[in-house]
Amino acid sequence: MDTRPVAAALSILSAMVVIGFIDNFVVLIAADAGIWQFHAVRAVMSLPIFLALVWLGLGRIAPVRWAGVAGRSFFLTLAMVLYFATLGVLPVAQAAAGLFTSPIFVVLISAVVLRQRIGAFRIGAVAVGFAGVLLILRPDLSDFSAWTIVPLFAGLFYAVSALATRTWCRDETTLTLLAGSFTGLGLAGAIGLAACTLFPVDTAGRADAFVLMGWVDPTRTFLFWTAVQAVGSLVGVFLIIRAYQLGEASYVGIFEYSLLVFISAWAWVLRGETIDARGVLGIALIICSGTVIALRSRKAEAAAEPAG
Repeated sequence: MDTRPVAAALSILSAMVVIGFIDNFVVLIAADAGIWQFHAVRAVMSLPIFLALVWLGLGRIAPVRWAGVAGRSFFLTLAMVLYFATLGVLPVAQAAAGLFTSPIFVVLISAVVLRQRIGAFRIGAVAVGFAGVLLILRPDLSDFSAWTIVPLFAGLFYAVSALATRTWCRDETTLTLLAGSFTGLGLAGAIGLAACTLFPVDTAGRADAFVLMGWVDPTRTFLFWTAVQAVGSLVGVFLIIRAYQLGEASYVGIFEYSLLVFISAWAWVLRGETIDARGVLGIALIICSGTVIALRSRKAEAAAEPAG
């Protein structure tokens, strides 16, 4: 397929607009049900769509390497559960900022665990990105909450899943990886839902009620916005996949950071949620950090490739 950078940029930007929009409505879902019920029901709603995609001949679901797909899905499930949990508790900009620390963790894991050589530019980018995270999350030791650092763990596990995609799942189709992700989240939802239903906790007045709730009778609001999430997530992922088919990964990856802008813009339009100057600066630093890491990583990969 020919490289089409403009079409790739439009596709990834459209995906970020869609995802930024639907993720803002997780707070409505959190008001009526818990995170585990949300993931379980969303997975069930997504199943007919997957079956339709297979029936239309748009790909296969069966993995080439079951262990690799299962491992990637496990870490991605951890990341997404933590991300959606924070969406129900923290401002959306903080949750998204934590998820987008993943390039920083990719660099750190590559250096410390994989023993890869990391240059000064990427080391500096990590420092800049970390400063941006601190500006947005603003950890206060005098009033510390565990939820402050949960977004960072979402970014860490997302980084591990990204590395797993490159190393364990090179021969898998997009539909296989997508099905693995939704299956992992569906199983996590079913297990968490069963646990919270069998061992209920009084969630009245608790900020973390979204994470501790068992089964409740679904409201129309819950079912509607969960269905929107199911369809919107698949549309968003399809557009992301399309973008990576049309453009180089290092180029397309930079545009993914627009989610930080779109999710914050939607939060302001839909709920009047604003970001102060420090938050805007933090987002800017994270975007700059991720851009530098993407470009320098691509340069390092190109230098390592044998001459053709």
